[in-house]
Amino acid sequence: MTLRPWLVCLATAWLAGCQYLPTPLQSPSSSLQGTSLGSAVCQEELPDFDNVECLLHDWVTFGLASQRGDRAWREATLTRLEGDAKERRLARAVLLSWGGEQQWNRASELYKADLHAAPTELQPLLRYWLNELEGRRRLAGQLTESRRANDTAMMENEALTQELEAMAEKLEQLTAIEESINLRQQSE
Repeated sequence: MTLRPWLVCLATAWLAGCQYLPTPLQSPSSSLQGTSLGSAVCQEELPDFDNVECLLHDWVTFGLASQRGDRAWREATLTRLEGDAKERRLARAVLLSWGGEQQWNRASELYKADLHAAPTELQPLLRYWLNELEGRRRLAGQLTESRRANDTAMMENEALTQELEAMAEKLEQLTAIEESINLRQQSE
């Protein structure tokens, strides 16, 4: 059995290489807690433009939290994001873009008004989120239009059905009159 030593050697090499496997990504629940990126510590719950080293990390973390958060969390965070600073307005846009459809218009307005004020490193991410939001708005509009067209078609179908029923009733009445005339003519 010359395969046995080779299998043992292969298994040993495989097990010894485990330290070279990538470490698992940070869990979503700890994403808002302190994270080290080189020498900077990224722990901002609300994103800003101040810490350039943590800029993308903080905004992506906030975007994910906004997507996963429930309505109560969004409303509480929205209150904390009051103000006219461009970073607050853009953070509100991120937050509102994951709210209900009625909030999407406001989010789009905020993105479009303040995207240019974001640091250049952050603009591609914000532009991507804006494009994704516009895509959802467009699909929601198409769905609404489709529902309206379907409702209109159903109403027209109902009207046609009622009209056909009325015509069928008149046809029956005419047929009965014709039969009556034919019976009279036969009896004469």
